[in-house]
Amino acid sequence: MFETLKSLFRVKEMRRKLFYVIGMIFVIRIGSQLPVPGVDSDVFRQWFQSNTGDAFNFFDAFTGGSFESMSIFALNITPYITSSIIIQLLTIAIPALEDMHKDGEEGRKKLTAITRYVTVGLALFESIAMTIGFARGNIVQDMNILKGIVVVVSLTAGSAMLMWIGERITEKGIGNGISIVLAVNIISRIPSDMVTLYENFIKGKTIAKGMLAGVIIFAVILVVVVFVLILNGAERRIPVQYSKKMAGRKLIGGQTNSIPLKVNTAGVIPIIFASSIMSFPGLIAQFAGKANGTGIGSEILKGLSSSNWCDPAQLKYSWGLVLYIVLCVFFAYFYTSITFNPLEVADNIKKQGGFIPGIRPGKPTSDYLEKLLKYIIFIGAVGLIIVAVIPFFFNGIFKAQVSFGGTSLIIVVGVVLETVKQIESQLLVRNYKGFLAN
Repeated sequence: MFETLKSLFRVKEMRRKLFYVIGMIFVIRIGSQLPVPGVDSDVFRQWFQSNTGDAFNFFDAFTGGSFESMSIFALNITPYITSSIIIQLLTIAIPALEDMHKDGEEGRKKLTAITRYVTVGLALFESIAMTIGFARGNIVQDMNILKGIVVVVSLTAGSAMLMWIGERITEKGIGNGISIVLAVNIISRIPSDMVTLYENFIKGKTIAKGMLAGVIIFAVILVVVVFVLILNGAERRIPVQYSKKMAGRKLIGGQTNSIPLKVNTAGVIPIIFASSIMSFPGLIAQFAGKANGTGIGSEILKGLSSSNWCDPAQLKYSWGLVLYIVLCVFFAYFYTSITFNPLEVADNIKKQGGFIPGIRPGKPTSDYLEKLLKYIIFIGAVGLIIVAVIPFFFNGIFKAQVSFGGTSLIIVVGVVLETVKQIESQLLVRNYKGFLAN
């Protein structure tokens, strides 16, 4: 990786792309500090801290603290992520979208345009809902129609601008624009989380206890990062043998290839889906002012909040953790089932004259792939759950109270690895000397 960074600075065009990305990141961080016109950031921050919970912490971690300060980037790129997931799911259900997906570059451009429109629509809906919640909770003083319109337009435009910045980073930078924006938001929260850990476990302690606590914190973070690296890189390679055939007077084919099946096939999507579903009721209750009741509904909300999981004093809410694990496993299978089609893969292998050693082409191959995929998905889901639950355990037992967790680490590590691969591929293209150079 260090050699890649050295090569990156040697190539003028790659340096320009890198500086472009850094400039866009600078714009993102400035926008994250600009308050929405008409909203007192200090008043909102006090309200946020008094009503803090799992729903808001999850949302604030993904927005890089923009939501807590109620900046123009408060919604951030969460509407874009949601719309991308929705369009991807609908691609399987709606034939017209499926045809666009298979229609090459032109089809992908159309899907991208649809995703943009859906993103703006979701951002507008969320902005209106938040503004109504602010008015009912007296969070924004002297709320009127004009002030409400300004808030809605500011939040919607901020989300649209971040979507535009992400696409520009993809086009003019080093790729993975939206992922880089999300990773930057998560990383921006790490320093404050480190300060929180220092104040809770090291500050005021004796030198021996403070050093021990620091070593334990470092070891836990290192173990989780290494586990995430292993989880992201692990894959099962299925060998595929291609038969030889005559092409004119030459005998071609006969080579052996492999199909790489990633252990973590669905990536971080199952955790995002599960966390979003479980935090959504609490988010609505917070804005509606119904989060601190004593009825059955409030008990259900407490069970859905990860802040009550793994807490020895709140063991009755452990059912929420069980539900979270079940949802993660379900979405791991569900998302993989709509993104990987064993029957289609088996047909492609058969058309190309290939076969898996020991397995007959056609339906036996698809049955074999499907059976193998089920085991792989389960292993990946278990790995995801371990990474996601570790922060819950430390937050519940030791009251660590940090916003970054397994989901954040998986996203950051995945983005870093993918970005390095993008840089290496671009450098390889520029350094390659083939027959055109002769």
